[in-house]
Amino acid sequence: MKKLFLFLLVVNLGICSEFNHLFIKHGKLNNISPLLLYGIAKTESSLNPNQVARNDNGSYDIGIMQINSIHLPELKSMGYKEKDLFNPDINIGFGAIVLKRCINKWGLNYKALNCYNGKVNNNTYNIKVVSNIANYNKNFNQIIK
Repeated sequence: MKKLFLFLLVVNLGICSEFNHLFIKHGKLNNISPLLLYGIAKTESSLNPNQVARNDNGSYDIGIMQINSIHLPELKSMGYKEKDLFNPDINIGFGAIVLKRCINKWGLNYKALNCYNGKVNNNTYNIKVVSNIANYNKNFNQIIK
């Protein structure tokens, strides 16, 4: 049954993203649904690994999962440089670690998704992520009909 689920997931992710193998890899490593990682990447950068966004507070977000510059000291301690965040494998991997921390703190719910975005309360980020996952599933269902 696990093999069937993984096969269907790979086929499902195959429709929408060239980064499927990375969402699956880092989802498995962190026990997170690859669809959640896809939904965050779609919401954060529209799946653009070269995206950089400046924030009002002076920080900035880098890459497909929009890793915030506040994490640069931790990444450096792991042996990475800022430019490494343009590598989708490293970026998705670290994004999965950040999301896992949020899930561990808040549970697998809307607060964990909002935590990833940096603001737990009064934040509609979770709705955007879920909407991107729903649109993805809708597109998949139209293709298999």
